[in-house]
Amino acid sequence: MAGRFVPRTHRAALPHQAVPSPVGAPAGSARVAEAVTREWTPPGPLDLRLVLGPLRRGPADPTFRALPDGSFWRATRTPAGPGTLRLTARGGRVEASAWGPGARWLLDQLPELLGEGDDPDAFRPRHRLLALARHHRPGLRLLRTGLVLESLIPSILEQKVTTDEAYRAWRLLVRTHGTPAPGPGGPAFTALQLYVMPDARSWALIPSWEWHRVGVDAKRSATVLRAVRVARRLEEAAAMALPEAAARLELVPGIGPWTSAETLQRSNGAADAVSVGDYHLPGIVGHALAGNRNADDEEMLDLLAPYAGQRHRATRLILLSGRTPPRRAPRMTPGDIARL
Repeated sequence: MAGRFVPRTHRAALPHQAVPSPVGAPAGSARVAEAVTREWTPPGPLDLRLVLGPLRRGPADPTFRALPDGSFWRATRTPAGPGTLRLTARGGRVEASAWGPGARWLLDQLPELLGEGDDPDAFRPRHRLLALARHHRPGLRLLRTGLVLESLIPSILEQKVTTDEAYRAWRLLVRTHGTPAPGPGGPAFTALQLYVMPDARSWALIPSWEWHRVGVDAKRSATVLRAVRVARRLEEAAAMALPEAAARLELVPGIGPWTSAETLQRSNGAADAVSVGDYHLPGIVGHALAGNRNADDEEMLDLLAPYAGQRHRATRLILLSGRTPPRRAPRMTPGDIARL
């Protein structure tokens, strides 16, 4: 939640995190890069906060920033290399600036990222709650990053733990083993403390005690290591249809239907990927659509059956409606395996 976390003070990059300075750049300007820009007019209403929200892994995610001026910053590792993207919406258009080796790739993919390939009109609400949620949020479109690993790894970290535990692990791993994001330089950009996540080789080289220190158990860290060994094959899933893409990801031991769905919702813009196996979602869907807060996965899928092909959009609208069952017990206490 905004305002809950105190920003971390900026620290100097470790030697392995240094980003090469552009040719002719002054000494010490390792993160400074030349910007490339683009404007894009979406085919309909577009709310950047709703569209880009699923990419943020907690309020202190070092790869994502949403600023009070309405701008959104995203640091990622593209097929062309690290890149930073800044987006603002003005007068029905999206203004984009990008920096780093991956800048051109990010701008070329901008329409896909912001849901140009999504079809909100394909959704036909059959419940009043969903009809009202869609009416109040016409700017919701399902994004598509075209990048699998950047959504897969944090989804693995979120398996069977509290979101706070997973967000903390992601934040510490990216800041320790990632690289400072390229950008325009200057105090304002430095204060953002944006980082690009590690590449596959860097993930593979993280020692076992480092995973333990950030609270990631051996099962989840082993799943990440298995995934990064076949990173190239997994990235191919971004161009596949949902069933084939899910099957490709689930070939890796430790990746099941929940993890593949959470990944493909973001990487592929999969409108029908339901997060089966989620601790809270069946009860939320059951409460919203049938007044049954104790619904299980099977009952959830029965309730979502009328929205086949758009079941993920239906769950997003339910979550955005705020119609969630009242809490009846204290929050789960986060664990801390680092003390063991």
